Amino acid sequence: MRNLMCAACIMLFTALQAQDVRLSKENRKQFVGTWSLVAVENTNADGSKTLPYGENPLGLLVFTDAGEYAIQILKAVRPKVAAGDKNKATPDENAALVQGNNSHFGTYTVHPEKHTVTFNVLHAFYPNWEGKAQVRSYKLENNMLSYVVTNTTNGGAVTATVVWKKK
Repeated sequence: MRNLMCAACIMLFTALQAQDVRLSKENRKQFVGTWSLVAVENTNADGSKTLPYGENPLGLLVFTDAGEYAIQILKAVRPKVAAGDKNKATPDENAALVQGNNSHFGTYTVHPEKHTVTFNVLHAFYPNWEGKAQVRSYKLENNMLSYVVTNTTNGGAVTATVVWKKK
């Protein structure tokens, strides 16, 4: 009897997992493709807002049908490295390079009933995110995707709203 109960639980769990994957694949069609970055706006604990990548950030987001993603975000205006060699950049130049870039890639899952997309980060410019699931609440309307980042690279109580436009 105990084996029968275990088998029933496994079948139920597998059925629920399959349903979630099926829903994700249906909804994934809205996500699959390439997206251009429109804006990144941070909201600080005191309610003040900043634009960490400037007024016209650059970026590319790719969602594949196979469930993989890649994100590249850059500050549009970054100082060049005077030495022409990133290994010889000054501390200030290195700080500008680090603070003007955010990239990561891995797999993603869309949960339309929860309005969340989960980025399962394989590798990231910010290594603290590697191996972690980053869950974002999203809104998708008229080929515009916006999501909220509650665990930003700035740490603390900073949240970010990121907006993308489908190409």
